[in-house]
Amino acid sequence: MTNHPRDLQNTDCALIIGSNAAENHPILFKWIMKAKEKGAKVISVDPRFTRTSSQADIYAPIRPGTDIAFIGGLINYVIEKNLYHKDYVVNYTDWAFLVDPGFEFKDGLYSGYNKDKRSYDRKTWAYRTEKVTGPDGKESVKYLKDETLQDPYCVFQILKKHYARYTPDMVSKVTGMPKEKFLEIAKTFGATGAPDKTGSINYAMGTTQHTKGSQNVRSYAILQLLLGNIGRQGGGVNALRGHSNVQGSTDLAALFHIVPGYMAIPNDAAHKSLKDYNEKETPKAGFWVNKPKFFISLLKAFYGRNATKENDFGYNWLPKIAAGKNYSHIALFQTLYEGKIKGMFVFGQNPMIDGPNSDMEAKAMSKLEWLVNVDLFENETSSFWKRPGTKPEDIKTEVFLLPAASFDEKAGTATNTGRLIQWRDQAVEPKGESKSDLWIAYNLGLAIRKAYANSNLPEDEPVLKMTWDYGSAQNIYSADPDVYKVAHEINGFDVNTGKGLAGFGNLKDDGTTASGCWIYCGYFVSRDDNRSRRRGKEDPSGVGSYLNWGWAWPMNRRIIYNRASADPNGQPWSDKKKYLVFDTSKADPTKKQKGLWSGPDVPDFVPSRAPDDPGGKAPFIMLPEGVGKLFGQGMADGPLPEHYEPLETPVKNAFSSHQLNPVAKVWNSEMDKVGEAAKFPIVASTWRLTEHMHGYTRNFPWSSELQPKLFVEISPTLAAAKGIKTGDQVIVSSARAEIRALALVTPRMAKLKLGDQEVEQVGLPWHFGHEGIVTGDIVNRLTPHIGDANTMIPEYKAFLVDVKKGGAA
Repeated sequence: MTNHPRDLQNTDCALIIGSNAAENHPILFKWIMKAKEKGAKVISVDPRFTRTSSQADIYAPIRPGTDIAFIGGLINYVIEKNLYHKDYVVNYTDWAFLVDPGFEFKDGLYSGYNKDKRSYDRKTWAYRTEKVTGPDGKESVKYLKDETLQDPYCVFQILKKHYARYTPDMVSKVTGMPKEKFLEIAKTFGATGAPDKTGSINYAMGTTQHTKGSQNVRSYAILQLLLGNIGRQGGGVNALRGHSNVQGSTDLAALFHIVPGYMAIPNDAAHKSLKDYNEKETPKAGFWVNKPKFFISLLKAFYGRNATKENDFGYNWLPKIAAGKNYSHIALFQTLYEGKIKGMFVFGQNPMIDGPNSDMEAKAMSKLEWLVNVDLFENETSSFWKRPGTKPEDIKTEVFLLPAASFDEKAGTATNTGRLIQWRDQAVEPKGESKSDLWIAYNLGLAIRKAYANSNLPEDEPVLKMTWDYGSAQNIYSADPDVYKVAHEINGFDVNTGKGLAGFGNLKDDGTTASGCWIYCGYFVSRDDNRSRRRGKEDPSGVGSYLNWGWAWPMNRRIIYNRASADPNGQPWSDKKKYLVFDTSKADPTKKQKGLWSGPDVPDFVPSRAPDDPGGKAPFIMLPEGVGKLFGQGMADGPLPEHYEPLETPVKNAFSSHQLNPVAKVWNSEMDKVGEAAKFPIVASTWRLTEHMHGYTRNFPWSSELQPKLFVEISPTLAAAKGIKTGDQVIVSSARAEIRALALVTPRMAKLKLGDQEVEQVGLPWHFGHEGIVTGDIVNRLTPHIGDANTMIPEYKAFLVDVKKGGAA
């Protein structure tokens, strides 16, 4: 989230898309309702009429997989009606920047496309620049602009031309949203472009789990930049996470392509040395120029005293991924399916339920020699070898189940969706022989190091040279790890004194500091200064910042990019939306200080920087340009979001001849079957239930009683056509599998009119499986193995099925 949950009470309009926040994020939704009590409008855009929709001022249906068509229409409307926040856009975005004259877009493809590789050469997507020499003799890059906005290659003209095709009629035809509903939303949310208003966009997995999920989010960012809603109270592009610590797991690099703190993981081709890495990964401008300080401090955390300047701080011990190789979830299971991996650990995940095309993933796991599953309960992954329809004697995989401790049975932190880090003490002892993930990982590491202790092989050095001393003060290699030692290392410390660091501004690239995650530096300075434990209830501004409750990264900022909350001179865009202000009355000539920034937040820039200082008017400090990018050259599938159809679709793409995102990640194995609309004419999507937490709560009697059966939601029109009534047993089939469920006939699902074509849609909760008190077929047996072009996240939210009456539930 750019903002934080409590800040939603300050919005004038909350657009909720790809999320059923009322059911899945009820505490966060409370703040949206607070805003509504103060006069804010709430908009719900969803394929299904949900409990969120029931609380909205405006509800509009949308066909799964058509977010970009809808948001592209809003962008076009905002530009055509001059609703954008002009002063904000002029000063804080790239809209006047000139793009390479070789750039073009034609029939769904951007310049540089390679059909054989299914990828883009992005050279023509670059800004035009020239080198300039300053008074100090140093060279810098100047971005060429057309302040008149007439040049056809300025970002504004490219943006305007691109989205001119996204007319209200086209939006309605593609999404199934009635034109009058679209126009009502466009007028309502477009009004937040006024300086005295802000609007927020709030999304969840309904946005991201698509072959263009990353571009869905990019489209939200473009719209919010145009309206001046980034960096301001009540604004933002806000991801609503599905677990209490999803944000924390991402920060600490649970993703394959990064190391902690969102730095690229080195690959074996481009980053052969530490010098290569620093030169290729460090930009020439923006705050990321400090990356060597963060990265070398990370190496010191990994390898401690063994990391020296002479050995590049242990850089050669750090594993490198193979250049061009994909390590995402789907790629992993494709590799398992090919029999190329012998063993696998599964922590905090249940691929048999939450992985796409799960029949294939089960077959992939059967190729393993061994599988270790760490979980609270026996789940569908640990028992995949005895799932219904399987002969256990045919599966040779040896499976080990390690009992894990739940969140209340261990101490540590969770980082919530608003980047807020909060310490949680252990409430109760783990049951039986259950152990925390930390205990399991630490003792596994000790055992491996013991096995390698006498090795002189260079390939074993990364294990033997790493820091692994998280035991008690009396015995650092004791079996019980000290969570405070782990927190201390993550925060960062001076390697000579051992003292914790108060912030990432103290990190250095000379090997004298260590930090396991630079963005967390400052959250845990010491056991006595554990800022994630703070529970201060002071909120003098009344805007809900609560700076003394927990600690939010980076450096306790609650709204990131908050320099944009003030105009270029440091004054509020509107007194109604006053946040950070540059106060010249606090100037101190003895310190050559021109004034001070004040407000209810930590400035997301150098706090002493005055508006007329170099960079003082640049709110987006992580980008070399210092401004928000309407034109995103870093995306794999194009600098501007473009609508493409899902892998499986009942219609032709109305915008181009390219049905599927041209660089979506496609795998081809014998089980990756694609459904055709002639056989599978119904659009399906998956979602969650309030009563079930993934698959865990099917082990709890009260949750099982509340939701005891798998069901499929179908519209009254589809039910009438199929002769189905609520409670009937039905078969839902895709090109990959068929499952059985009970029918729930409900007007929450509706037939969509797409121009001259009508399309039915159904919805399925994906929590059920063959373990637990209540059981049901696995819904993700139906979903395809295909990934987003940037993140490789699977396309769970839009696929084709058929429904027929019959079958035994």
